[in-house]
Amino acid sequence: MSKSRYDKSKLPSRHVTEGPARAPHRSYFYAMGIQEEEIHAPWVGVATCWNEAAPCNIALNRQAQAVKQGVKKEGGTPREFTTITVTDGIAMGHEGMRSSLASRDAIADTVELTMRGHCYDALVGLAGCDKSLPGMMMAMVRLNTPSVFIYGGSILPGRLNGKDVTVQDVFEAVGKHQAGNYSDAELDVLERVACPSAGACGGQFTANTMACVSEAVGLALPNSSGAPAPYESRDQYGEASGEAVMRLIEKNIRARDIVTRKSLENAARIVACTGGSTNAALHLPAIAHEGGIEFDLFDVADIFRDTPYFVDLKPGGQYVAKDLYESGGVPVVMRELRKIGLIHEDCMTATGRTMGEELDLVEREADGRVIYPSATPITKTGGVVGLKGNLAPEGAIVKVAGMSVEEQSFTGPARVFECEEDAFEAVKKREYEEGEVIVIRNEGPAGGPGMREMLATTAALSGQGMGKKVALITDGRFSGATRGFCVGHVGPEAAHGGPIGMLKNGDMITINAITGELSVDLSEDELAKRREAWGGPRKTIYDTGALWKYAQLVGGARKGAVTHPGGSKESHVYMDL
Repeated sequence: MSKSRYDKSKLPSRHVTEGPARAPHRSYFYAMGIQEEEIHAPWVGVATCWNEAAPCNIALNRQAQAVKQGVKKEGGTPREFTTITVTDGIAMGHEGMRSSLASRDAIADTVELTMRGHCYDALVGLAGCDKSLPGMMMAMVRLNTPSVFIYGGSILPGRLNGKDVTVQDVFEAVGKHQAGNYSDAELDVLERVACPSAGACGGQFTANTMACVSEAVGLALPNSSGAPAPYESRDQYGEASGEAVMRLIEKNIRARDIVTRKSLENAARIVACTGGSTNAALHLPAIAHEGGIEFDLFDVADIFRDTPYFVDLKPGGQYVAKDLYESGGVPVVMRELRKIGLIHEDCMTATGRTMGEELDLVEREADGRVIYPSATPITKTGGVVGLKGNLAPEGAIVKVAGMSVEEQSFTGPARVFECEEDAFEAVKKREYEEGEVIVIRNEGPAGGPGMREMLATTAALSGQGMGKKVALITDGRFSGATRGFCVGHVGPEAAHGGPIGMLKNGDMITINAITGELSVDLSEDELAKRREAWGGPRKTIYDTGALWKYAQLVGGARKGAVTHPGGSKESHVYMDL
C-alpha cells in the first residue's frame, strides 16, 4: 500500500488497527481471514438494507459484493454490515405503518453506531425502500465520512391487458373492488402480475424520488439510480461506487463537502420537475439538519414553486423508472434544468468532479416523451407545491403533477376523522359527500406516532372515482403513489396543538395550490377559544418501546421530523476523532 496515497495516521480505523495496544483487535481480524496488508489499509463500511421483507431490498446483498470488489480494487478493506428497513408497501394501511418513518432515523442511528464502533474510514450505503434512502444519506452527512450512495434499483413494471401496471394500480383496484366495479377474479390476476421482479416501486414514488435526489445532491454516481434492480449492469455501478469512495478518501472529500445548501436546492429541483413524492419535503430538511444546514419545508416549497414540471412519470403521468432510465435518466433531466439556469454547477459530487463538469459529459437530449424539453414543460410550475395559512402556520405539502389548473383549488366543508382507520372505514362505506374536505388528524410524527402514509384511503377514493370530487388533508403523510388533491404534513400537527386539531365538521376549508393557501374560515378568536377548550393530545396505545421513544423525541414536519439536535449543535466530527 502506497503511504503517499492513503495517510492512515489521519483515518479513524487507526484506532483499531495500528500499534501494539491494538494486537487484540488485530487478532479478531486475522480470525476472519483478513491479511496484514488489508488490516493496515483504509476500512470502508459497506452498509446495506438487505432483507427478505420485500422486493425492494432482496437484490441488495448481491450488489454489495460488487461494491466490495471496487473497494478492494483500489486498495481498501471493505466490511459489509446490514441495517433494518420497514417496507411501506407491506406496512401500508395498518398499525405497521407507524414504524415506517421511525425506521428512517433508526437506520441513520444504527449506521452511525456501527461506523463509530468499528472506526470505519468511509461509507458506501446501499438502500432500496422509501425510508432507507434518506436514512442512509442522513448517516453519511451526520458522520461526515467520504461517502457514496447507491440505490438498489426499481422493480420492472408488470403487464396486464397490454398496459404497464404497478403496485399503485393494485391499491386503486382495492377501491374499485369495494365499489363493486372490480371482481375477485380480476383482483386475483392483477395482484399476481403487478410486481414481477426485485426492486423498489416503479413509479416516481418515494424510493425513486429519493434515488433521483441521491444523484442530484451529488452523493451517488451519475445515472447509478436508473437501471432496474434485476439488471446485471447494476453491478458495474456497484463496483464503480466502491472505487469512487477510495478516491474520495484519497482526496479527503467528505459528505458535507458534497451536501451543501446549493446541492440540496439541486435535489429539490429534481423532485419538482419529475413530479416526485411529497415525502421529499420531509427528507431533504432531515438530511440538511444532519449537516447543520438551514433548509426547511418552506425553503423546499420555494424551489418547487419556480421549477417547471417536465418529466412524465407515474402517479401523475404515464411512465415508470425503467422508462426514465432508457431515456437517459437523471443526467439528462439535470441537463435540461441547466438549460434554464436552475442548477448550481459548482457543487462537488461523489466522482470528485463538480456537477457542471459531470453535465458537460452528458450527450443525450430530452426525448420529448418521458423527458420533455425544459423550455416546453408539461406545466410551468413544479409537480409538488408548498402551502401555508391559518390551518397550517408551519406549512403543508401537496402533489399537483398531472392535475389541471382548475383542479388545483378546492373549498368545501370539513369531514373530520380522528385517525386513518376511521376515515378508511367511512370511505369504504361511502359515508362522505362529494365536495367535502376529508380531514385525518392525530397522524403526525408525534401524535400517530409515526406519521403514517394514507395510501389505502386515497387509493380507495381514486378507485371509487372520487379522487377529484373530494379533497383530503392530514398531519400525516402520503405515499409517493398517492394522487388526487391530497395535502399532507399539515403543521403544527394535532398532537402539538396545531389548528388541524381544532377543526369541527362543517368548517369551511380552502386549499389553493396556485396561491399556496391552506386556510379555514375561522377567526383567530374562534381558533383561540377552541384551543383553550382542547383536551390535549389524543392518547395512543404506544406507552412503551421504540415508538414511545420516537414520539418523545420527534420534532415537526417543517424541519423534517428529526429526532436529535443535528449538525449545528455538534461539538465534534466523527472523522476527526
